[in-house]
Amino acid sequence: MAGVLIGLALLAFWLYSLFDVITTPEEAVQNVPKALWLLIVVLLPVVGGLFWLVRGRPHAPSAGRHAPRQPGLPLPPAPKGPDDDPEFLRELDRRMRGDD
Repeated sequence: MAGVLIGLALLAFWLYSLFDVITTPEEAVQNVPKALWLLIVVLLPVVGGLFWLVRGRPHAPSAGRHAPRQPGLPLPPAPKGPDDDPEFLRELDRRMRGDD
């Protein structure tokens, strides 16, 4: 039973790696061309998937890499939702009444 679970986990990892290579844009792939990464992952399922995750997959942009806020400057306004916009609410009320 444990062998079946391990096999399913390895199959899931291989499929994840394969689909990740396929869906990654060509210009975002690192180190070698996308077609070569695809061959590596297909021919070396577990090792190729690990190589892909470590060396080929694009890095996600870090949230902490923006410039620090200057002291004394006001904070940028928070995003405003549609339910905070009185004009939107009036238009919605008008549409619900059927006053088109």
